[in-house]
Amino acid sequence: MGEVATRVETSAIQLRSARLSFGQRTLWRDLDLDVAPGEFIAVLGPNGSGKTSLLNVLLGKLALESGSASVAGVGARVGNPAVGYVPQQKTIDAGVQLRGTDLVGLGVDGHRWGIGLRGRHERKRKVDTAIAAVGATAFAHKSLEKLSGGEQQRLRVAQALVGDPSVLLCDEPLLSLDLANQALVAELVDKRRREHETAVLFVTHEINPILPLVDRILYLVDGAFRIGTPDEVMTSETLSELYGTEVEVLRVRGRLVVVGTGDELDALGGKH
Repeated sequence: MGEVATRVETSAIQLRSARLSFGQRTLWRDLDLDVAPGEFIAVLGPNGSGKTSLLNVLLGKLALESGSASVAGVGARVGNPAVGYVPQQKTIDAGVQLRGTDLVGLGVDGHRWGIGLRGRHERKRKVDTAIAAVGATAFAHKSLEKLSGGEQQRLRVAQALVGDPSVLLCDEPLLSLDLANQALVAELVDKRRREHETAVLFVTHEINPILPLVDRILYLVDGAFRIGTPDEVMTSETLSELYGTEVEVLRVRGRLVVVGTGDELDALGGKH
């Protein structure tokens, strides 16, 4: 997609009449979304509903079937320097000789060794600042395979922040983390958006760790969607309408539990 003719100054992310399909299956259609600078939006829905695909559209890796998408004022494209990306926590293969500082440095280099900001000192400053921002200085020089999942994920957040992004796209960054590290990663992302007005789109199977932080929820189900505050979207009535079957939303000791969908996702934290 080429750059839009007019910059979108009021929205960090903007989708207009967006539609995405794979073959005969429509993931979502007529999706209009504006994410303001500093806004934290959670993207929820069952497996296969198009949550990660939405991030891939904004990253420029997937083209919309129709409609438009812009990020930081320009059409969605690969390599937008205004975008930071936090992936899932992944297993590091044994023997991989990559330190935490190397991983974060890839965020400066654009994943191409030897191509980065002018001068080693400036590159090192960027990397050290990002690592310090996530509290990872003490272990950043260790091999990734020797770090815990939570420590690795802190460094992935640092990698996403090293380019000082105005938009942060997070693809299930809490997956496979224990409760303490889920809270830590969520707090790091929230700290970034509050201190720097960074817009956050946060795909997750775990709403409860981020529920106090979320401004709005985008819920995707079978080509349909709802957008609103947690109190507007996470209701028995709204989710029953989306799923086309009876769904009950329970609030238990400050946590949400959704029952009746048959989807593991919609235990919303029930894995713990």
